[in-house]
Amino acid sequence: MAKIFTLHPDNPQIRRIEEIKGALQSGAVMLYPTDTVYAIGCDLSVKSAVQRVRQIKQLANEKPLTFLCPSLSNVATYAFVNNAAYRIMKHLIPGTYTFLLPATKLVPRLVQNPKRKTTGIRVPDNPVCLSLLEALGNPIISTSARIPPDDEDENAWLEQEPLSRIELFDRMEGLVDVIIDTGKEPGVQVSTILDLTEEQPTVVRKGLGWEEVEGWM
Repeated sequence: MAKIFTLHPDNPQIRRIEEIKGALQSGAVMLYPTDTVYAIGCDLSVKSAVQRVRQIKQLANEKPLTFLCPSLSNVATYAFVNNAAYRIMKHLIPGTYTFLLPATKLVPRLVQNPKRKTTGIRVPDNPVCLSLLEALGNPIISTSARIPPDDEDENAWLEQEPLSRIELFDRMEGLVDVIIDTGKEPGVQVSTILDLTEEQPTVVRKGLGWEEVEGWM
């Protein structure tokens, strides 16, 4: 049974953030809100927790996982950022964008694209996420909490109406160790994904904030 932490959405309580930090360092997997949708996450550096996230999401090892960083300077620790990519990211960070970039050696292979050696990184515009990142000192895995039931077609399930906050908590409480509740309903739009591995950036997925990218890219 997951432990539920109630946090203020704009000013998360430091003591509870510290409790969650300790759980993550011990290998906990959490359900938490981002500036897009609710996500399943863990400490990037805890291999056993990353493997559990894959199991929950039913992801094969060749499927890369996105993680959150607190700032653009921190992104440069985990990815190679050329000048063109830097200019784009500086304009969009923090925000609802996932950037595909060449991974440095600090990125665990378990979360990379094994063929391209790339990784997906976000800098969220969300006080709870940023407080957790600051306290933990490590990136946090971020993958959508929408998972298909074992007995249903995945594509058909994705077309259904999104779950409410309480429905999502009920569905996930047996799968994760920590649930963060800010009292807000889950977002329904995923992030926009930009591939910045080549000189010419490309849009991999149109999600939240896509219109802003379309205007200048």
